[in-house]
Amino acid sequence: MTPLLASYLVTRLVRLSPVDIAIVVFYFALVLSIGWYLKGRANTGEDFFMAGREMTAWVAGLSFLSANLGALELMGWAGSAYQYGILATHWYWVGAIPAMLFLALVMMPFYYISKTHSVPGYLRLRFGEPSRALSAISFAFMTVLMSGVNMFAMAKVMQIVLGWNINFSIWVSSLTVAIYVTLGGLRSAIFNEVLQFFLIWAGSLLIPILGLYEAGGWSNLKTQIAGRASPEYVHLWSTLGSFGSNPMGIHWTGIVFGLGAIISMGYWTTDFLVVQRILAAKDIRSAEIAPIIGAAFKMMVPFIVILPGLLGLAVLPEKLVPESLATATGGHSYNDVLPLMLARYCGPGLLGLGITALIAGFMSGMAGNVSAFTTVWTYDIYRPLINSRASDHHYVNMGRWTTVIGVLISVGTAYLVMQFASIMDYVQALFSFFIAPLFGTVVLGMLWKRASGPGGFWGLLSGTLCSIGMWAWVKIDPNALRYVALSAHAKGLAQDMYQALWSFLLCVTVTVLVSAVTKPMPDSELTGLVYGLTELPEVGSVPLYKKPVFWAAVVALVFICLNIIFW
Repeated sequence: MTPLLASYLVTRLVRLSPVDIAIVVFYFALVLSIGWYLKGRANTGEDFFMAGREMTAWVAGLSFLSANLGALELMGWAGSAYQYGILATHWYWVGAIPAMLFLALVMMPFYYISKTHSVPGYLRLRFGEPSRALSAISFAFMTVLMSGVNMFAMAKVMQIVLGWNINFSIWVSSLTVAIYVTLGGLRSAIFNEVLQFFLIWAGSLLIPILGLYEAGGWSNLKTQIAGRASPEYVHLWSTLGSFGSNPMGIHWTGIVFGLGAIISMGYWTTDFLVVQRILAAKDIRSAEIAPIIGAAFKMMVPFIVILPGLLGLAVLPEKLVPESLATATGGHSYNDVLPLMLARYCGPGLLGLGITALIAGFMSGMAGNVSAFTTVWTYDIYRPLINSRASDHHYVNMGRWTTVIGVLISVGTAYLVMQFASIMDYVQALFSFFIAPLFGTVVLGMLWKRASGPGGFWGLLSGTLCSIGMWAWVKIDPNALRYVALSAHAKGLAQDMYQALWSFLLCVTVTVLVSAVTKPMPDSELTGLVYGLTELPEVGSVPLYKKPVFWAAVVALVFICLNIIFW
């Protein structure tokens, strides 16, 4: 059987009842109505690209989290939990919470007071036009690749659960996103993301609740996973003392430094997809508290994302395999665990709610990538490099056309995911290419006034090329894995963490060396851009329980307790 034929012969697991169909149709009509309603409030560049900077802390915070809770995360991390066990939880806890709190208390004031429309916009102010252009082009490339992943994830759900043609699923969903983001811009994306946040939770809770009931509780689930896979699959930290003692083939240094200190800090503080939502906050206190609200909810997300993958290890009769092997044989891959569990537990009505939750996740992730791509293209590539003298109305129209073009390009990237063992192997490889070195450049720019324009540019370029080069090296010569990831036992995610660590270190080293032999910017031009030269805005005289630092401390304490409990 050829791979192409196999991809179309997936068994249809369920059929939608009229109630299920009504729920799905109502959802599509609702998101399109929101886009149409907000069309009249997206006539200026500030409205279309930044939602008028009038979002409350709760709206910005939920949108901030929802932009990272798409079908890609729901399906991808469930698949990674099946593949690697509870270790996948690190990407939601140590790989998110410290970085989100760092964004709130340290980096957000710089972004907000500079009134930049994007992270590349900050780099222009700090390092000059070459660094802005390089980061903008890299980010635009990454966002369309990420959009393609969301399309692939949604198409897999429709194909596996409902038997729909994969191309039909891609086009219906992608065109819906294109319409409502084109009409309402970032404001439409944010309001739909808040709606989708609640839909995702309502639909996704079905699987962990019913699955734990079938498994007989958490203790019995751990026993079943130990019998069918390995006891190592249910320990968060205790198996990370050596490379060969855990399913991922990773050492704790890769988790702490590659993930916690580099990948997560880079993603949550410099990836414009999520930072854009916070920049839309109405004031500095809202901008600081929004990531803390997001962090609080983030700690609960593994219950609806990681737990379904662990349940799949225990209750699914079929052994799932890497995506490329599943495509060749007609079987099910790691990426299929969530739709398989959905079909297992959800009957009429509940199935419609579950499918709508996944569609909402797809819409959320896709809209986030498209709106971020549109803003970076218009403000950081088109305006400074192609047409710098056009009217504000022209740039809004350019943003609308770019939304459509970005969606079309993303359709073509959806099939790249099939070359990776799982969705998250693909996503984390992209992060190691573009996010890790960008974080090195931004954090040096904010904390070290001596960093120069040439230093920022050459550091960013060398770090990006280093990570891509290491990935290509392992592709050409698999034995190179022992040098990149420090172990021949390393799996895809472990390799990505060490790629990120080395690219970050190279970026910082090159930036420091080049800055040492080039002329720095005068202090007068660094006001508002560098710590020590900037008067940070105050949140005002408010009670302790209303201060961002208080709630950041509460979230940090809960985070530490969770890691001890699941040690």
